[in-house]
Amino acid sequence: MKHGLLIDMDGVIYSGETLIEGADKFIDSLLKNDIPFTFMTNNSQRTRLDVVRKLKLLGIEVTENHVYTSAMATGKFLGDQSQNGTAYVLGEGGLITSLHENGINLVNTDPEFVVLGEGRNFTLEMVQRAVDMILAGAKFITTNQDPSPKKPGWNNLGIAATTAMIEEATGRKAFVIGKPSPVMMRSARKYLGLETAETTVIGDTMETDIQGGVQMGYKTVLVLSGIAKKERLSQYAFKPDLIVSSVDQLEFPLKWW
Repeated sequence: MKHGLLIDMDGVIYSGETLIEGADKFIDSLLKNDIPFTFMTNNSQRTRLDVVRKLKLLGIEVTENHVYTSAMATGKFLGDQSQNGTAYVLGEGGLITSLHENGINLVNTDPEFVVLGEGRNFTLEMVQRAVDMILAGAKFITTNQDPSPKKPGWNNLGIAATTAMIEEATGRKAFVIGKPSPVMMRSARKYLGLETAETTVIGDTMETDIQGGVQMGYKTVLVLSGIAKKERLSQYAFKPDLIVSSVDQLEFPLKWW
């Protein structure tokens, strides 16, 4: 049986613009030992190339094949749902690219879907147009439900806030693609060509990475180099299979491999 990894990035590999100590050596060991892995990110704004370039600046050299985003999961989902479907998009970069690659046509009137992703270039007028489209029957899709970090000066409003605004205005709940949604967790696994029993998720957030892995029956590793705090773990009804301070503490093969 082969085994592979779905790896979160922010809080696991880097913190903001700073490499987490030992993360580069961890990725080197995966490459040298031919362990299948992909970076699994909820950010739909960046393209895979954007991600590769950021990692390279931090001293990690991987290819675009090592990146799986919520934009990719969204494009695949919509492509499977509706061949040559139409979408009105509030989003940028990676999301638009993925929708094109999956045969979704971007339109400004009468769309089948309204798709919300991260972005700073859409206006309140565009949001109002999206609201009208949803009220007229368009299906509301959001790439993820990541919250705002609630820090002064943060340059990207959390997508959960934008989603909530549209949900309140339309009375319709968004269908969420990104982790912990089974849509993305399953799609990322299949992207690596793994079975459920062969898949391990590594993340720093109980509510997304670990919850998503537990719900799918994957093994899970929580790192304490990001958001999660050890003293708060007893509050959750689920738990990871392994807890480490950071990825450089992991030894392969993992105990369940």
